[in-house]
Amino acid sequence: MGKTSIEWTDASWNPVVGCTEVSPGCANCYAARLAATRLRHTSQYKNLARNSAQAGPRWTAQVRFLPDRLEEPLHWRKPRRIFVCDMGDLFHESVPDEFLASVFRIMSRASHHTFQVLTKRAARMKQFVSSVKEWEGFHTHNGEPPKGYGGHGQIVGSQWPLPNVWLGVSVENQHFAEERIPLLLGTPAVVRFLSCEPLLSDLNLRMWVNPNRMPMYTVRWVIAGGESGLNARPMQPDWVRSLRDQCIAAAVPFFFKQWGEWAPLTDAEYKILMNTEEHKIPLRVRHTSYLQNGQTICWERIGKKKAGRLLDGREWNEFPVTA
Repeated sequence: MGKTSIEWTDASWNPVVGCTEVSPGCANCYAARLAATRLRHTSQYKNLARNSAQAGPRWTAQVRFLPDRLEEPLHWRKPRRIFVCDMGDLFHESVPDEFLASVFRIMSRASHHTFQVLTKRAARMKQFVSSVKEWEGFHTHNGEPPKGYGGHGQIVGSQWPLPNVWLGVSVENQHFAEERIPLLLGTPAVVRFLSCEPLLSDLNLRMWVNPNRMPMYTVRWVIAGGESGLNARPMQPDWVRSLRDQCIAAAVPFFFKQWGEWAPLTDAEYKILMNTEEHKIPLRVRHTSYLQNGQTICWERIGKKKAGRLLDGREWNEFPVTA
């Protein structure tokens, strides 16, 4: 698909589209919303998602492979960070190993790009990536591995894991952090990362974001963000601050993507934000209030754009450094 508005990447690439829900973080999936609305009449996304009057956009459990998109990154000459499958999950159980191998072959060939692979199916990712056998020196007339080779075909040449492929898991609450992060840490990868979006609870990542671990056995990047969309759930500022502070203590890069649909504001902040020509005052929607430094803070539903990306007065746009 190319260009994207996602703040922590430069482009998206979708050789696989469609998905199914696996955890609470899927409840208001932006990809399902796009597939059920703006993209619903396109051939690639037709019937992949539908609008439910009660629950909103929902995947139909169809997953589609798009071989014609496989070679897209090879035609992008300028190096980019590429989010792989932002309209699905590359490691969905419906995606066969052979197609996964094709995706990894392209990522190996497009070594000038950095590929960011994010999944909620950490067990499948670990199983596939751990099963790839490094091999080289075998050549046949059609470029295929020799008969009897038990792996997935030539993916990596002489280096595994691929140095330009970052592997990550989504962790929306503590339960799924404890389920998915150990699987991620057991998966061969040069960079392992977490996407804590939508952030639905406080998270303690200290056992995995640890400066005493070897770099190859720890989380090296954390993204956090609130939820957007019609049924978005508010995110508490202290949850985000805690993640940021854990990352600072462990010298792990932290990226704050967005507040989402809701923003925590004082009455004075709300009035300043809305008393401008470009910000027409919307129907005021309030959520539970709380005290912070002696001031009453209320959740204000002001929309993703107005809520912005500032955390304690600044943006957090940190990325891992790789050789």
